[in-house]
Amino acid sequence: MYDGILLVNKPEGWTSHDVVAKMRGVLHERRIGHGGTLDPLATGVLVLFVGKATKQVQFHEAADKTYVAGLRLGVTSNTYDITGELTTVNENAAVTRGELESALEKFRGELSQLPPMYSAVKVKGKKLYEYARKGQDVERKPREVTIKRLEIVSGNGADWTLEIECTKGTYVRSLCHDIGAELGVGGVMSSLVRTRSGDFTLEQCHTLEEIIENAKDGNCSWLL
Repeated sequence: MYDGILLVNKPEGWTSHDVVAKMRGVLHERRIGHGGTLDPLATGVLVLFVGKATKQVQFHEAADKTYVAGLRLGVTSNTYDITGELTTVNENAAVTRGELESALEKFRGELSQLPPMYSAVKVKGKKLYEYARKGQDVERKPREVTIKRLEIVSGNGADWTLEIECTKGTYVRSLCHDIGAELGVGGVMSSLVRTRSGDFTLEQCHTLEEIIENAKDGNCSWLL
């Protein structure tokens, strides 16, 4: 039996539920929860609570997060990220660092953010993505979030890398979409790495391969 906190570096292409399901099989423990969903496109810190530690999920869910995100200007999609169906393409989307910096100023601090239709937010008992997959657009209530830090890491023209420190419930996809709209050229999230979740950092995380290999030997030293 395992009890503790497991820090996973989630691989791209996996849902958070996929990781939980895999770890249930590897650790032979049904009681596993996570402290904040990551999209399949995203990688990075996924905090799992195993066994008796599941009681602690409620205390971690509200923790601030830090992300490094790719912003691609000149395109929009139905999911607000690069994996979705492209809805517009603008060949003249290059902006200067100064122009982007000016646009970012609007998104620092407290924001009223509209969740994307392709999200797990529930409306009338159904998740938004269930409506979206049927081609339905339903009224969504804005969420109050706080962007504590929003900085340009690198980039030029139409491709940029941003670092974001934010509160619970922030959709980085929506942020990228809204920044593109503010610049008048459209934008999507092209990549996402969660580098911090609460007090836990990416440097502390283990890959699925490492965890699976250790579990074969009954090694639980990676459990906090």
